[in-house]
Amino acid sequence: MKLYLGVTDTQWFRFLRAEQPEEVNFWQPGGGNAFKVLPVGGPFLFKLKAPLNAIGGVGFFASHTRLPLSVAWEFFGRANGLDTYAAFRDKIMSYRRDGQPNPVIGCIVLADPVFFEKEDWIPVPADWSPNIVQGKSYDTTTAIGKELWSKVQYTLQRYRWMERQPEEKRMLVMEPGEPEYREVLSRVRVGQGTFRTLITDAYQRRCAISGEKTLPALEAAHIKPYSESGPHAVSNGLLLRSDLHKLFDSGYLTVTPQHRIEVSGRIKEEFENGREYYRYHGKSMLILPEELNRQPDPRYIQWHNEQVFNG
Repeated sequence: MKLYLGVTDTQWFRFLRAEQPEEVNFWQPGGGNAFKVLPVGGPFLFKLKAPLNAIGGVGFFASHTRLPLSVAWEFFGRANGLDTYAAFRDKIMSYRRDGQPNPVIGCIVLADPVFFEKEDWIPVPADWSPNIVQGKSYDTTTAIGKELWSKVQYTLQRYRWMERQPEEKRMLVMEPGEPEYREVLSRVRVGQGTFRTLITDAYQRRCAISGEKTLPALEAAHIKPYSESGPHAVSNGLLLRSDLHKLFDSGYLTVTPQHRIEVSGRIKEEFENGREYYRYHGKSMLILPEELNRQPDPRYIQWHNEQVFNG
């Protein structure tokens, strides 16, 4: 099993330890390359900077993307590790010298983070070099990786993490008695910020209906709302321009299981307008995720057609 030890901003760590969010954005101020070290659910360990030099917690990899600074704040807010957008921007700009007003940053999204108290911090592995700037990967097939993960697991068990989280929040565990330390990977819970990043990238950063590319104007819409037991899953989402999102949630617009757009006649009846929207009626969605299992699930679409749409 792969795990990653990432050099962690101390202020970020302390702020989020107090917040205890369900997901965090481990940002890369320079934009960063695509993070491909871990599979979804892989453990990402927080290596605190000198003079602390210890492992202070762990999160579980959910996704990686690159977003303008303002959009990263919109998606994650205080889960970026600071209390205001101004403080977040100042922090990012302290690492950059390009003067861009809204730079693109890398976002490593981690679910179900656990922040250890100081007495539970774990020493860094013996092969860790102080010259490492970003992080280092380990594998449990090696002696060092196996020992490191064993220590992390032990600490997680002491925090009784499995018991204090909702049932759908599970962790990586090793089956007892397995000499190869065969890992059992359970689903990591997807939070709202993670849902937004997954939908944004799955729809190629374009509105599914209009094709709009202006990222600040696009929103991740649930087909079946989370409040109605709709999951934070790509198959339960659409990337929509903000006005189309409002119409979709209000029942003035829907899509069919065949991915055709339907616009309610009530827009004209109630608002004496709607020409901008009726031009989409009957047309196929412009953008769909490439993977079939990420495309809108017919079950959620049918629910929206029957429960929300005012045809």
